[in-house]
Amino acid sequence: MISSTPTFARDIDGKAISAKVLDEVREEVLALAGQQIYPALAVLLVGDDPASHVYVRNKLLRAKEVGIRSLEYRLPETASQAQVLELIAQLNADPTVNGILVQLPLPAPIDEQAVIHAIDPIKDVDGFHRENVGGLVQGIEVLTPCTPSGCMRLLHETCGDDLSGLHAVVIGRSNIVGKPMATLLLQANCSVSVVHSRSVDAPALCRLADIVVAAVGRPALIDASWLKPGAVVIDVGINRITSEFGNRLVGDVDYASARTVASAITPVPGGVGPMTIAYLLKNTLIASRLQRAAQARGQQPEDDLALN
Repeated sequence: MISSTPTFARDIDGKAISAKVLDEVREEVLALAGQQIYPALAVLLVGDDPASHVYVRNKLLRAKEVGIRSLEYRLPETASQAQVLELIAQLNADPTVNGILVQLPLPAPIDEQAVIHAIDPIKDVDGFHRENVGGLVQGIEVLTPCTPSGCMRLLHETCGDDLSGLHAVVIGRSNIVGKPMATLLLQANCSVSVVHSRSVDAPALCRLADIVVAAVGRPALIDASWLKPGAVVIDVGINRITSEFGNRLVGDVDYASARTVASAITPVPGGVGPMTIAYLLKNTLIASRLQRAAQARGQQPEDDLALN
């Protein structure tokens, strides 16, 4: 007898997988402590954006939980770009600081790109510096943006270590998620398509995909009609909407619709979000290791651009 019970996609539990990553970080921090090495992350917050305060608090809390020393620097909304750059220069020069994160967005008229590119690339745990972006494309070991790195871990946990030959579609081409995500998927030997606002018949392109990564910032844009049966869906979107049920967070994927076709899907919240912080802390450890390797070769970290 054929069951009439509908089959739904299984949830990809970002909370559980991020906990595994944090356990890995905690174990490495303990091992480093035995060698008298204590990785440290500096977080700079400028202004009084409420969401930024929440994000910074969560990052510092997770850092404390895994044993990474955290340093918080706060500047007022009225801080000048020169003041921000001066503080970054001090942190760049401090050998006890391994990672530097500037919480975005920054108040106007501070130039975010100027601030990002002032961070020493080997301390840029966000992975946004142009040298890290270029190194990622070239396949050099560099600090990689946290959200795409976390998405790759979700995919490996769901699909296995070998993604070779799978067709992946990335929806969105931002510098923070879309472009580095496509690069990481290429490095994993996927065939990759990037769908964006100028793509012709985006749903048809997505229906070819074994893996769909949605990072476009439009609530519930992707529904079942966009998906190949059995596709694995990674929803990076976080959109706050108001409905008859009040304010709530939704992704770029229509979860209720997509899960009737997909084989696995990340919920929002509880999917990609926890992975971003976990990989920020993992990047802090990677930064510490790369800096020690550079110092062992008798080089200044900022001059060591070919890290492997």
